Amino acid sequence: MQKILTRFSAALACLVPLAACSGADFVNAFTPEEGYRLEQGLAYGPDPRHRLDLYLPEDKAPGALVVFFYGGSWEDGARGDYRFVGEAFASRGIALAVADYRLYPQVVYPAFLEDSAAAVAWLRARHEEPLFLLGHSAGAYNAVMLALDGRWLGAEGLSPCGALAGVVGLAGPYDFLPLKDRDLKVIFGPEDQRPATQPVNYVNAKAPPLLLLSGDSDGIVSPRNSRVLAERQRAAGGAAEARFYDGLGHIRIVGALSRPLRGSAPVLDDIVTFVETQRSIAASFC
Repeated sequence: MQKILTRFSAALACLVPLAACSGADFVNAFTPEEGYRLEQGLAYGPDPRHRLDLYLPEDKAPGALVVFFYGGSWEDGARGDYRFVGEAFASRGIALAVADYRLYPQVVYPAFLEDSAAAVAWLRARHEEPLFLLGHSAGAYNAVMLALDGRWLGAEGLSPCGALAGVVGLAGPYDFLPLKDRDLKVIFGPEDQRPATQPVNYVNAKAPPLLLLSGDSDGIVSPRNSRVLAERQRAAGGAAEARFYDGLGHIRIVGALSRPLRGSAPVLDDIVTFVETQRSIAASFC
């Protein structure tokens, strides 16, 4: 009862005008603290940002492992904000790791891809379950780039088709040139080098299956990114599906994984179905 009252009080504080409370604080206030095992702050590399939190189903071995990369324009984000994502998948019998990675201005492209690959390699060496990547916004970019451009996992001694059973992107930017934002211009380097940073330029038949989800009301990252990448990946002989949710915006699509907002769209159900389908045929696309 005390835990319930504590979570209710935290959620109520979010409703008070001018309260210093983020959307993550709100949904996490309604996220159970039981029903899963949480291993926090696991180091996958030497930098303070090379840490991840691992959510495990409490009473059974996980059927798969999902590595989640959050968004924030490669400038913001923290693994502790995404307890609601970890709980969502653990409740379905799937382990989920939320990985921090270095951000701008500490680093620019491609350091956040190198970090993402290092986190995947660290987990792959320690877990035998079929491994999937999931990302939101900038994190979806990270996940999809690891799947399509073999350089990043290759530097860790892995290949996308050998290491990954599938990849899910939520509201990801995959074809976003020309750049207008000043920070993004710095992050992605000189203009003549930017085409090499775009996921659509790495489509190939041997990439893991892609499930690209977007809200049709997204005013931050156009749903066109998901549609174009899926079309080009299929044209290259690969497996990709784009799916769009009525009325969902850029933040609401990841928020739909949380208990308070789960009824707004079947985002969790669609991802779990994808994972359950692909884990039985992992690596058959290699």
